[in-house]
Amino acid sequence: MTRRWSLREPASDAGARDVAARMWARGGRAVRSRRDGLQRQGGRLDRARDGRREGRRGDDGGREQPMVPRAEFASYYGRPVLKPPVWNDDIAYYFFLGGLSAGCSLLGAGADQTGRPALRRGTRLAALGSIAAGSYYLIHDLGRPERFHHMLRVIKPTSPMSVGTWIIAAYGPAAGLAAISELLPDGVRRTALGRVVDALARPAGLAAAGLAPAVASYSSVLLSQTAVPAWHEAHEELPFIFTASAAASAGGLGMIVAPVDQAAPARRLAMFGAIVELAASRRLEGRLGLVGEPFRTGEAQRELERAGMLTAVGVLGSMLLGRRSRTVAALSGVALLAGGVYERLGLVHAGIASAKDPKYTVVPQRERITRRERDDGGSPEP
Repeated sequence: MTRRWSLREPASDAGARDVAARMWARGGRAVRSRRDGLQRQGGRLDRARDGRREGRRGDDGGREQPMVPRAEFASYYGRPVLKPPVWNDDIAYYFFLGGLSAGCSLLGAGADQTGRPALRRGTRLAALGSIAAGSYYLIHDLGRPERFHHMLRVIKPTSPMSVGTWIIAAYGPAAGLAAISELLPDGVRRTALGRVVDALARPAGLAAAGLAPAVASYSSVLLSQTAVPAWHEAHEELPFIFTASAAASAGGLGMIVAPVDQAAPARRLAMFGAIVELAASRRLEGRLGLVGEPFRTGEAQRELERAGMLTAVGVLGSMLLGRRSRTVAALSGVALLAGGVYERLGLVHAGIASAKDPKYTVVPQRERITRRERDDGGSPEP
């Protein structure tokens, strides 16, 4: 038996199990079968795609069906978008007492220049006591006293906390020296040390008064430079609120410690501070829109309403009857002080509430993006 030899090489698809894959099958039957199958499959895909386009639309009106539910501003994988501040009411008391001390230093320096000894003595002592109490609340909130010392290791001009720490460090000794001169007994005052303290009291009081505006306002910069929505968006009003509230509180304390005939500067300072504080607070609540909701709802709203009411009562009492009655003047001063405390509590609690709700972070961001794209002539992404 003779073997027949052939020079033709076997096809590369010989023995393939998939008949449709035999591209070189005899007679082209496999090719046509493969082509017909692809056409039928393509037709089914086209009809299914058209059905989806006609029958289903996304939540935003588009043709694409979203693969995940529409986002709700609740959390980011179970976590808040922003980490809320860990501050408690100690920080609000620190803000209030720091502003009160600054205002008292300003009043004390003016009283020293104009010959009002009762007002000078009372405000100088109040300035030292307030800054000491405020430092206690600050250190208590930090948890460890050495942390305040650690902040003095560096000077960082771009950090409001670092700048504020150094302002307090410079202000405290000046206010303290002015107050110590008021406590010297007559026997000590006649000694060489007493004469030196007396000579330095006025320059120290003026130095403390020069630093007072920074002491009263730096905490507002500290708040507005954070990512907390309510504080950050209120950066235009917070400096006015903090400094004006400090002035109103210091004026109230001046009406308490000084007799009526020496308390005229305190009454004028309280009136000016109360008017500016109330006006800036109303502007803040009306300007911020959605981000201003924490100031108008919940615990912060109740505290800010009390602050406004007490401040208004205090300034009206000082203007109408405070010039004639020491009792009315003192009660008006107490109302102004209480209003300052509630003002700081309301501002702090509003900021913490805005950090806990993601909508105050996400919605303004989306509005800014849309506004920027509209101004640039583009269209926002869906």
